[in-house]
Amino acid sequence: MKILLLLDVYKLGRAGDVKKVADGYGRNYLIPQGLALLATPGAIKQAEKIRAKGEVKRAVLNNEMSGIAEIMKTLKIDYVMRAANETNKLYGSVSTQMIADTIKQKMGVEINRRQIDCQPIRVLGEHKIPVRLTMDLVPEITVWVYREGEARPSTKESPISKEILEVKVEGENAAVDQSVAAPETPGAQP
Repeated sequence: MKILLLLDVYKLGRAGDVKKVADGYGRNYLIPQGLALLATPGAIKQAEKIRAKGEVKRAVLNNEMSGIAEIMKTLKIDYVMRAANETNKLYGSVSTQMIADTIKQKMGVEINRRQIDCQPIRVLGEHKIPVRLTMDLVPEITVWVYREGEARPSTKESPISKEILEVKVEGENAAVDQSVAAPETPGAQP
């Protein structure tokens, strides 16, 4: 079925675009939600007008949200998890709802969990998570997940620590020294 989009629809198109979609998707979701119209010859004549209105709305929204996007790029969120195995996999997960709640708490901005483009986080370490504010503004936030009782691993290792690690591993008691050097790797258990 061919439809004319009235509003921007993520992963489908922008307002004023004529798209071919599955019958059920158009009939059961897009048209009832007011996101699209059936692409009749009369509706297609209105496409340019709808496209122009959509561009104006998009520009205003992008202008309003650009300040939030700049702040969000610098946002770093820490999650301290209790249960993780020795291969750094979590027994639970950090869900998109948890991330949305933390953003609301830290910034005071209401974010829907569907605007966060990631699967639930199930591994310790640093994760870059895109947050879809508008179709054009998608800042990435940094999410750190680490074990309870450990300090957050640093993102940059100093050259001195690398030299010490290499010296310790090359020594005659390499097995003992590797266990001492293990906490220097991100997410490793002491």
